[in-house]
Amino acid sequence: METYKNALRAMEALFGRDYQFALATVGDNGPSVRFVDTFYTGGGFYVVSNAQSHKALETAKDPRVSLCARRLHAFSGRMENIGHPLLAQNASLRDVLITAFAPWYFRHNDERNKDMCILRFTPETGFFHADGTGWHVDFQNRTAKSFPFAFDITLTEE
Repeated sequence: METYKNALRAMEALFGRDYQFALATVGDNGPSVRFVDTFYTGGGFYVVSNAQSHKALETAKDPRVSLCARRLHAFSGRMENIGHPLLAQNASLRDVLITAFAPWYFRHNDERNKDMCILRFTPETGFFHADGTGWHVDFQNRTAKSFPFAFDITLTEE
């Protein structure tokens, strides 16, 4: 259990900010991938979106999704629409997301739009690394394995 708790602390440190992932969903025509800005807190990754967007509509039909980042961080789990940012139950989360996404939140989001929403991704399994340690995490069984990990991939711009 201590390894699992350490993994969660490492996730908060690494992903508790505006962090971009590729989000893979399943639509009527098969897989669909797009980049999204996320913020991790309290066991979930949050995305600000529109309920009429492909990602929101696709996850309403099939909540199984995956996140993947250029630095090999990858998670599989479920996405749900938790409602408009101005709902009372989202008030404290909204404040956190406004701060995390401050450079662009109000430029790209119109809270007067009734379709604006927050999507919560709850990971079930995942791999990530930080500070020379790799982590395989089973969120459902609350277990994790840690191991030495050196990220030695050359990233390109395109």
